[in-house]
Formats: sequence, structure tokens, C-alpha cells
Amino acid sequence: MKNSIRIASGQGFWGDLPRAPVDQIRKGPIDYLVMDYLAEVSMSIMQKQKMKNPDYGYARDFVAFLKEVLPDIREKKIKIISNAGGVNPKACKEAVLDLARTGGFNDLNVGVVDGDDLLPELDRLLENGHPLKNMETGEEMTSIRDRLLNANIYFGSRPVVEALTQGSDIVITGRVADPSLTLAPMVYEFGWKYGDHDKIASGTVAGHLLECGAQASGGNFTDWREVERLEEIGFPIVEAYPDGTFYVTKHENSGGLVNVKTVKEQLVYEIGDPSEFLTPDVTVDFTSVGIEQAGKDRVKVNRVKGMPATADYKVSASFKNGYKLSSTLVYCRPDALFKAKKAGEILQARAESMGLKFDRIRIEYIGVNACNEDPAELEKEHLELNEVQLRVSASGPSKEDLDRLGKEFAPLILTGPPGVTGYAGGRPKASEVVAYWPALLDKKAANPRVQIYSP
Repeated sequence: MKNSIRIASGQGFWGDLPRAPVDQIRKGPIDYLVMDYLAEVSMSIMQKQKMKNPDYGYARDFVAFLKEVLPDIREKKIKIISNAGGVNPKACKEAVLDLARTGGFNDLNVGVVDGDDLLPELDRLLENGHPLKNMETGEEMTSIRDRLLNANIYFGSRPVVEALTQGSDIVITGRVADPSLTLAPMVYEFGWKYGDHDKIASGTVAGHLLECGAQASGGNFTDWREVERLEEIGFPIVEAYPDGTFYVTKHENSGGLVNVKTVKEQLVYEIGDPSEFLTPDVTVDFTSVGIEQAGKDRVKVNRVKGMPATADYKVSASFKNGYKLSSTLVYCRPDALFKAKKAGEILQARAESMGLKFDRIRIEYIGVNACNEDPAELEKEHLELNEVQLRVSASGPSKEDLDRLGKEFAPLILTGPPGVTGYAGGRPKASEVVAYWPALLDKKAANPRVQIYSP
């Protein structure tokens, strides 16, 4: 058992700062690098990519990152854990193994955790009494079965621990709960038991603090003026101990800020009921967490209390749900706002005269009400602005009706109020709407798979 381990965050989402994981490896000591690429929308995007090309469906920039750092991780014995596998972990694994073979890293072990994809077994599950009801509406998944894009289980840390136990240097997963990527090395290195709910909860809190990348080290921070060298922001690192205590920090020669406030802001990010934070591994009482400053860019976290996990896995699914269209025009002074308002009224009237049907149409005035749908300022006729951007958005089941609406934007330049100074992007066209479907599945109905590969 190690006395402590250092786990670094390398990505908070698919498309995060490209240099961050490289800096985490090269700017100071770490034992593990965890990289979180997946949000709910990411899975549907990856599924669409896989439908077009069976070799796609994963975060391909993960492979480009590994190409740069494989010599470093071999020399420093750093293990990498990532959900970059998306909806195609096997294809991601093949790309990594090809890279290892080309570079002469023939001793590299790559662990793959999958089994989270429900699509191959979905009809059987639905027929066998697992309705996968929408957690918000109660509607059964059969109602959108023909429009379903993906359905993936959030597995916990157990299969990742198994992959580490079998000697993986790099662990590639599909849909694993974000905090579980960080919890897994703690369970593996410290020999924690899943019945010790407080320790599992502590590791889960650590994972939650790392999962959004630099949000715990000064990024997206309310008091952002306190943060130095945002252009060189260092991503957070957890220094963990066997008793469950851990410290949030960052590399000394990096920008950013780690203090009680940055840690607390990330702690309460996307948690729902703070007394019952649900994960596949444990239920965490966030109201129990002790947080205190322990030095410059160093925050101590302890006293975390946990309870047994629920009997269900969460399922993240997405489905096709109609179409949407949006476009903008910029109007200049004088009377910029009122020109924009009139243009929006004209557009709606023309759509109605053609009998176009939409589920919803929304008119916004950027700079005036994009963050406040009905501000008092709209009623003040004396309000004068240098320019206002009109944005009109519509959604509905008919792609044809939306595309027809798209043809009405450019004509407003010469058939509406004067003063259009900006029209960009060309004629807008309708695009598909992907909607989210959260559900629950009995844990007994699904099992993760763990396989180890080498070049």
C-alpha cells in the first residue's frame, strides 16, 4: 500500500484545453492522470460519428495526446484513466495499440471497460420488464425506441479497479460515472473495501472536484479577478491518503488558484440534493465535507460521510426530437432595439401568412434580453443602444417549414427596417434536435466487461 498518490485532472470535457494534460505530466510529479471527455450530448455526437464510420465514436484527440506523451508516461510510470472510449472503446483501443506498436511501446497494457452500451440488448431489456422510464416524465422508452440514438449505463469504479488490478497502464472506458475515474486508483492503491462507505465517498468527492478540469483551480470562478495567469492555468491535482483525507492542489509553476472558494464552487456544481449525491459506487452526504486552507494553492478535504449506493444504474440516452433553426441580424442606431423588434414581428407575420407550423418560436435581442427573457428595458421607448442583434429561433417537427422560415431572414435587409449592419453565416438551414432521456436500470440486469490488450 502506498502512503499517498497524486491524481491529476487532464480534461474536464471533450474539447478542453489541449495542453492541460501534457502540462500535468511534465510540470511536476503525478501518479495518475484522469481525463473526462463525456457529457450527455457527447455520447449522441459520438454515436452519430460511429453511424457514419464504424471506426469512429470516440475522442480521437485522446490518441493525438498519447502520441506526444507515451515516452513520458513510460519513464515516469504514470497511469492514465479516461472515458475517451465514448461509444466505441474497442476502436479507441485499436488506435492506441497502433500508436504503441509504431512507437515501439510493446510492453504497454491497455485495459478496456465496456458493456455500458444498451442498444444491442435494449429490446430484450424492454421485453423483460425494464421499461427504462424517463426519470422526469415517467414515459416508457418504447415511445421513442425508433428515434433512439444511444443508451448507455453509468458504470462505477469497480471495472476500472479490475482493469488496474490486471496490470493496465492505460484504461479506456465507455460511459463511467465521472467521479469514478478518480475513485478507482484510490480503491486500487489503498485496498479500500466498498463497504467502507466513508472512504468510497471521500474518493467520490475527490473525483467530483477533478471532473470539470480547471473549475477547481480558478477557471469559471466567481471571483475571477483573484486568479493570476489564467492564460497558463494549471489543472487541479488530488493528493490522496489511505484514511480518505485528500488535498486539492496544482503544480507550483502553473497559473490559476486553489483555495477554499474555488473548491467549494466545484463541490456544489451539478449535485442536486447535497445530502444525497448519487453515484454507482456510493451515496455521498456533501453536507458532511470538511474543507480548509492548508497552504498556498492547497486545500484539505476530509470528514466525508457516505451511505450505500442505490440498487440501480443511471442510464443516459438520447433520441431524435424534431428540428431547429436559428439566425441573426444586427441593427444599428438610431432606434436599434425598435428596428430589431419590428423585424421580428415582420418575420413572424410572414411565417403565419405562409401557414408555417412550429412547436416554438423565440425572439431575442442580444445585449438586451439574452439572459433575461422579459426585461423592463424593452418597454422604455427612450432606450438607445449603439447596436442590437436580433436572434430568431424556432423548433418543430417539420424540417421543410423551418427551412422555409430560413429563407425569410436575408430579405429583411431590404424589406424591413433600415440599418442592418450584420448578417453572417448565409441562409440558415434546419438541423436535427437531440433530446436527453435519463432512466434507471436494475444493476442486476447489466454487467461491465473488462479486457486487457497489449501491442
